[in-house]
Amino acid sequence: MPPQPPIPKPQNQTNKFYFFYGHRKPSQHRPTVRGGLFSNRQSISLHKPSPPHNPQPFNLHHWDPTTTETRNTNTNSGTTHTSLIRLSPIARYITDSFRKNQNRWGPPIVSDLNKLRRVTPDLVAEVLKSQPDPNLASKFFHWASKQKGFHHTFASYNAFAYALNRSNCFRSADQLPELMISQNKPPTEKQFEILIRFHSDANRPLRVFYVYQKMKKFNVKPRVFLYNRIIDALMKNGYVDLAVSVYDDFRNDGLVEESVTFMVLIKGLCKVGRIDEMLKVLSKMRENLCTPDVFAYTAMVRVLVEARNLDGCLRVWEEMRRDNVEPDAMAYTTLVTALCKGGRVEKGYELFREMKEKRCLIDRAIYGSLVEAFVADGKVGFACGLLKDLVDSGYRADLGIYNSIIEGLCGVKQVDKAYKVFQVTVQEGLEPEFVTVNPVLVLYAEMRRMDEFCKLLTQMEKLGFCVIDDLSKFFAFVVGKEERTMLAVEVFEDLKKRGYCSVSIYNILMGALHKKGEFKKVISLFDEVKESDFEPDSLTYSIAIECFVEIGDIEKACLCYNKIMEMSLVPSVAAYCALAKGLCKTGDIDAAMMLVRNCLANVTSGPMEFKYTLSVVHACKSGGAEKVIEVLNEMMQQGCPPDEVIYSAIISGMCKYGTIEEARKVFLNLRDRKLLTEANMIVYDEMLIEHMKKKTADLVVSGLKFFGLESKLKAKGSTLLSS
Repeated sequence: MPPQPPIPKPQNQTNKFYFFYGHRKPSQHRPTVRGGLFSNRQSISLHKPSPPHNPQPFNLHHWDPTTTETRNTNTNSGTTHTSLIRLSPIARYITDSFRKNQNRWGPPIVSDLNKLRRVTPDLVAEVLKSQPDPNLASKFFHWASKQKGFHHTFASYNAFAYALNRSNCFRSADQLPELMISQNKPPTEKQFEILIRFHSDANRPLRVFYVYQKMKKFNVKPRVFLYNRIIDALMKNGYVDLAVSVYDDFRNDGLVEESVTFMVLIKGLCKVGRIDEMLKVLSKMRENLCTPDVFAYTAMVRVLVEARNLDGCLRVWEEMRRDNVEPDAMAYTTLVTALCKGGRVEKGYELFREMKEKRCLIDRAIYGSLVEAFVADGKVGFACGLLKDLVDSGYRADLGIYNSIIEGLCGVKQVDKAYKVFQVTVQEGLEPEFVTVNPVLVLYAEMRRMDEFCKLLTQMEKLGFCVIDDLSKFFAFVVGKEERTMLAVEVFEDLKKRGYCSVSIYNILMGALHKKGEFKKVISLFDEVKESDFEPDSLTYSIAIECFVEIGDIEKACLCYNKIMEMSLVPSVAAYCALAKGLCKTGDIDAAMMLVRNCLANVTSGPMEFKYTLSVVHACKSGGAEKVIEVLNEMMQQGCPPDEVIYSAIISGMCKYGTIEEARKVFLNLRDRKLLTEANMIVYDEMLIEHMKKKTADLVVSGLKFFGLESKLKAKGSTLLSS
């Protein structure tokens, strides 16, 4: 083998891409290292900065229609680069002129257009198809029509309509037929069809009918296809009477219905529950065209199911049998599921047996609907029989079916069987949920079988349940019925000894006991949670505030409120209302008004009483009773009668901005309207006098401090300022 020639050395050794010979050019994935082997790394980005663009004056003689360079365009425009390439050279010249002038019509654009020998209607249509700006499209369209001997074609009119609709200027597009008439180009059915398609696709049924009325005005008769589209748009949106009137015009025009025409009418009438009229149309369809097939009948049943018209579904089903149309599995599934959800499980079960006799393919959804309906009807035996039939048929029951069976068995107090079904779900790997075990837990609690209860909780922990959270859901479910509140408390006392406890459970029980009126037990639980290792939250303190107000211990209620403020939390709206009313009853009106303002500042949607409280105080600035009475009238019109907080707001506002006489006028008005009793009026009158004395004393003290007389009073032994 002859010797190989030596490899020639590169002429420029410094261009080698090795760091030994110097710095190579950086790339995206291979950065350049400067300063050290692994320091000061520099890389280039995919998006190179574009060089500054200096716009040059436009010259038609130097313009190249094949260039791909485009100037800066508006980002909101819908014109893409690919759509521009598809334009003809002259159309691209016009669009380039538009972009050069920022899509603003003016002398520069007119000057560029005048350089062209002639703009044809096809060219106008081509430009309008790519023009997103409706104002510029309108200007260009009208400019083209002013050319000598120019007449728009149907293509340019259609393109103009598309351009207006793209920008949601559909009202302007609807005036296109009048424009065509003014330019001696009567519109045809195609122009109206375009407008109707725009409105029907955008779900504007009344606009569809408006365009149809305009067709009649211009003596343009729609074809069957367009009639179908108009009727369908009206029917889908519930304008059945308008659709029927359009159908009457259809018949008067001597047109013959198609299957689509009948089905649009039938489905629309089914949707609004006009079954008798639908049956008349159905009989007319049989006489004039054909008998509906199973797909048509299934569509009718679906529409009626969506409208929850089960009687109509059964009437349509009878019509299907009358026509000897054999229902398929989809038709059976639709009707059986609807009957089960509508509480007619017996009829649904008859259809199910009919499917079994015909050897139809029965979906698992039918089994699930029947099982759920039988359990809701209290017929657990039928539900269990369906579960056995499901398994024998080769299906595997899903978790929803097992949940229904467990709930049904617990409803008839067969908790041991329900627990066995739960074990089956675990063995089949269905990952049971809280809904699965909750009926069993409730029944164990009612039967006081706490050992089995705790055994189930242990098994839930092994299965990955968050037992504390699920226990919160359990107690919330139990106290949902007021008669089971004490049962929940007994279960909690037992679970507390076994370590199952949390603040959320305390809150649930405290709230339930508060609704039941057991205020002392609520306070006992509140003291218990404070002494435990748990930290009470804002809800705990809020419930305690309501209970302390109910028993008249306002001082402790205020301490709970201050504790919530120290935690930088917000009390509940109910706690705000209770504490404000409690402060008003004890005469602490200033504290109550401050609490009202604090509530409205911290809560997203405060109570209506608090909002009108500030309105009453603001009305008191007028110094008269008339404005306050107007606010109270508006308040009562909104269904919000005055309460202690409103009465205190009247006292506070009148003592600050008005007089005692004006406040008494307001209270007399409320008494005359039977909104305030004589006894309460006497109480509030005393509160008014006491509050006015307090405000007067505060003003005196403030004046003494302002003029520096407090030292003289102290020297004389006065204790006014210290008190």
